[in-house]
Amino acid sequence: MLIGHVLFSLVMRSDEDDVKLNQILEGIDVRHIAGEYREDISDLCYDSKQCVPGSLFVAVPGLKHDGHAYVADAEMRGSRYIVHEKEIEPHPGITFIKVRDCRRALGQLGRNFYGNPSSGMTLIGVTGTNGKTTVTFLIESILTRAGCHVGVLGTINYRYAGKVYAAPHTTPESVVVQKILRDMADAGVTHVVMEVSSHAVDLRRIDDCEFAIGIFTNLSQDHLDYHETIDRYFEAKRRFFVDVMKKGRVLVNGDDPWGVRLLHEIPRRETVTYGIEKPCTIRARSYTLRVDGISAEVTTGGGAFSVRSPLMGRFNLYNILASIAAASSLGIPVPVICAGIEGLERIPGRLEKVSGPGEPVVLVDYAHTEDALKKVLDSLLDIKEGRIITVFGCGGDRDRLKRPLMGSAAASRSDITVVTSDNPRSEDPLKIIEEIESGIAALPVRKCTVDEICRFAPGERGYTVIPDRRASIDFAVARAEERDIVLIAGKGHEDYQILGDRRIFFDDRVYAKEALAERRHGK
Repeated sequence: MLIGHVLFSLVMRSDEDDVKLNQILEGIDVRHIAGEYREDISDLCYDSKQCVPGSLFVAVPGLKHDGHAYVADAEMRGSRYIVHEKEIEPHPGITFIKVRDCRRALGQLGRNFYGNPSSGMTLIGVTGTNGKTTVTFLIESILTRAGCHVGVLGTINYRYAGKVYAAPHTTPESVVVQKILRDMADAGVTHVVMEVSSHAVDLRRIDDCEFAIGIFTNLSQDHLDYHETIDRYFEAKRRFFVDVMKKGRVLVNGDDPWGVRLLHEIPRRETVTYGIEKPCTIRARSYTLRVDGISAEVTTGGGAFSVRSPLMGRFNLYNILASIAAASSLGIPVPVICAGIEGLERIPGRLEKVSGPGEPVVLVDYAHTEDALKKVLDSLLDIKEGRIITVFGCGGDRDRLKRPLMGSAAASRSDITVVTSDNPRSEDPLKIIEEIESGIAALPVRKCTVDEICRFAPGERGYTVIPDRRASIDFAVARAEERDIVLIAGKGHEDYQILGDRRIFFDDRVYAKEALAERRHGK
C-alpha cells in the first residue's frame, strides 16, 4: 500500500495533455481578460509555491492569507495565467483573468480542467457534526462486499486503489477534490464516499461535485469559532442539500431535531429517514448493546432483517442505519449489506479498543464536542459493569463555549474524570482546563487530588486535573480495575499534539498500550 503525505503535489497534471484557456473558463463569471494567451495550461495552483512554467495561478483570498499577495511569486515560478478578483495592473507576458469570485472560480476551473470526474462515478456525501467517519467506513465496507471499486475522502485519510494519503483537511480544497476524483476515475473507482465538512460547504470546496446521495447524521455545537452561531452552522449543512445537491437522494436522521428541520427546508425531492425512536423509513425496532457489539432488528420499506456489528454504542447504531439507508438506495441486497456491516471490526480512533482479555476495557475515541462525548458516555453507561474513567481535554484556539459543556458532560457521566490537555496550540493549557472545570463546578462532583482518587472507596465519584496528557493516560489505566471502562477522548486517530508552534508525536493509542504493558509488568 502506498502512503503519501504531500497533497498539493496531487494538483500536478504531468501525465496529461495541456489544456487550452477557453476550455477551463467555461461557465465561469469572467469580468475581463488582459493579455494574449498562446500557451496551453499545464496545471492549476492556488499555492504560489506549486506554480511551474505554464501553470494557471488562482489568487484566492483565504482565511489567513490573500492569494493576491503571492501573484509575483507565482509569476517568478513560471505561471503565465493569473486569475484574480481584485484590481491588478497588467504587464506583458502574463494573461490576467479577472473574475467575480476567485474561490468560486477555483472549483469550476478544477472541474473543467479535470473533466468533471464526479459525473462518471456514484458520489455519496456524508455531513453532520458526529458520525461522518464511521458512516463512510461502513458504506465503504458494504460497497466493497458488493464488488464496487471504492474511494474515500475523509478525516482519517484519502484512500483508493491501494493508495492512502494523509488528510490535512476532512474535505480538501476544491481543485484538489477535483484532481483526486480524476485520479480515482482513471484508477477505475466506481463509487466515492466523501465526508463533507461545514467548512468545505461554506468555502465552496464541493460545489462542483455531482452527488448521487447526501446523508445528514446530526447537528450539535461545534466549530462556533468559525460559524459563530449554531444557526449559521446549520445553514452551512443545509446549503449542501439545497444549493450543492441539485438532484439525488437525501438521507436524514429522523430522530435529530436539526434533521427534522432540514426535511422541512430542503426542496421537494426523494428523501429517506432513518432512526430508532420515531417512525422512519429505515428503523431499528429493537436492539441490544453490549461490550462486544450491536445486534438489531431493522425494518425497511422492503421488509425486516437482523444485523450484527462489532461496533459499540447506541450512536453507532445510528451510523449503521445511515449506511443501510445508503446501501438500500443503491439497490444492494440485504445479505451483502449485513456482511459489510458485520465485517467492519474497527475504525481508527472511534471507540477503538486497545486492551485485551483480562484487562479493563480501554477505548480511544475522537469525541471532541459536548454531544459526541455525551453519546459515547451514554452508550458506555448502557454496557458498563464497573466504573467509567474518562480522560479528556479541549483544544486551544477553537470554540471556547464548548469547554464547560464538555466538562459537565464528562463529569456527570463518569465515576472518575481526569481533565487534561488536548491540543492547546497557542493557548495556556491551564487556562483551558479552568474553563472546562467551570462546567463541573455546578455538579455534585468534588475535585480531588490524585492521591485522594487512589484511595476512593467503591461508589465514590470525583475528578482530578493532570495537565500532562501522557501522565493522565498512565494514571487512568493504572487505577482501572478489570471490570472498569477507560475512555480516552478527544484525539482519536490523531498521532500528534500541538503545543504552541510545535507539533510533536502523540498517539493516545500508543501510550494507552504502553500503560497497559506497564500495568501487566507491575502485576
